[in-house]
Amino acid sequence: MSIHSYGVQGVDWEERIRFDRLRDERLARVRKILDESSLGALLCFDMNNVRYITATHIGTWAQDKLARFCLLPRNEKPVMWDFGSAARHHQLHNPWLGEGRSRAGISTMRGAMSPQSGRAEAVAEKIRAELAEHDLLGEPVGIDAVEPEVLFALQKAGVQVVDGQQVMQEARMIKTQDEILLLNQACSMVDMAYDHLYQAMRPGFRESDAVALANKVLYEAGSEFVEGVNAISGERCNPHPHVFSDRAMRPGDPAYFDILHSYNGYRTCYYRTFAVGGASRALIDAYKRCRYLLDAAIALIRPGATTADVASVWPKAQEFGFANEEDAFALQFGHGIGLTIWEKPVFSRLVSLDHPEVIQEGMVFALETFWPSTDGWSAARIEEELVVTATGCEVITRFPAEDLLVAGRPMYTTGGALPMEREVTSDRNTILDHEAGLAYPRIPTSASNGTGNGHVADPGASSLI
Repeated sequence: MSIHSYGVQGVDWEERIRFDRLRDERLARVRKILDESSLGALLCFDMNNVRYITATHIGTWAQDKLARFCLLPRNEKPVMWDFGSAARHHQLHNPWLGEGRSRAGISTMRGAMSPQSGRAEAVAEKIRAELAEHDLLGEPVGIDAVEPEVLFALQKAGVQVVDGQQVMQEARMIKTQDEILLLNQACSMVDMAYDHLYQAMRPGFRESDAVALANKVLYEAGSEFVEGVNAISGERCNPHPHVFSDRAMRPGDPAYFDILHSYNGYRTCYYRTFAVGGASRALIDAYKRCRYLLDAAIALIRPGATTADVASVWPKAQEFGFANEEDAFALQFGHGIGLTIWEKPVFSRLVSLDHPEVIQEGMVFALETFWPSTDGWSAARIEEELVVTATGCEVITRFPAEDLLVAGRPMYTTGGALPMEREVTSDRNTILDHEAGLAYPRIPTSASNGTGNGHVADPGASSLI
């Protein structure tokens, strides 16, 4: 298929994303995987799995409640139990569910309702009755995530509960054509967010300002949910803290970001690194190494290759300052992406070398790399999302990252534009002429051979450079 970019609206004059086809193909895929398994039914409380099966959604506020659930019996349509009036809304507006398959039902809301209320037992009885109606009560039921009280109530009711996560992961691993278009559209919105960030960053711009700006741009562009904006700058870059702060950026800082949002449920995980005002040679070198590790992995992506093939080109944890692979986990990393940011397959030296998975056409995943600078505090982080094609892959994250971008307004001295390659503090960017009692700007090597953008120092200092 051709991976097109469209607007966020549906139109009558151009075939774009077809949501009817999306719903049908997702359900058909999970039913096929279920039929091939040993399970009699799937019981899902994870909202992303519920959405994949039923195409219902009630807002991200319910994401962590485990309150709504659906049952997919073998060879049957799914049954949905939802949060109060949401069930009535589905009856009116979700005709694909079918008559009588959207019902009110609520779990314990992560234990907020007391055990004496009987909510866990009510959930178990709903499932038991449905299984009995389809003569599946003696069959194993795969479950994805569950509250302890509900698990115990299901077992007490005679339901044989087993792990259903792998069935759902396998079903969601290969993306349909409309899922790929949705993922591509989600990436295009982050392209725009990065352009706004690039234009806004300058000394004094805080990590929290970057988070606010990215949220504003994405929601105005049509995002359904900005799951997180990981904004890291300066000394916070190494080690990677995985959370933003109110730190203000300073001249010469590295700043890297991961933007995670969803468009119609489909997520992004998309890192970029910038330098603020200028970059040290240590950061430039770290960026080039980080880019190499990423591109070496991308070059291996094709159907039939394995996650072990990819992970093997990444350095061991000890080679970049960590004791073992758990300590360095997720710094040289890959993961499937879809309705959640972490799906199958996973690429990591921690698990992939001994337990490889085969790369298949139609997979969509992100590959992300990290490299610390020799200065001991700065670092580079880059990530690309890609679609596996019949002959290789296509990258769908398009904001430029082949070289380190410098953000911030150009600065000028009496000699011209301030070089983009310079050390963080001013005293390291000059050469002293002790005899004359003068200091001259140091011209980076790249500028002296005509490839840089540094200004020319005083001719009297040329012998000192």
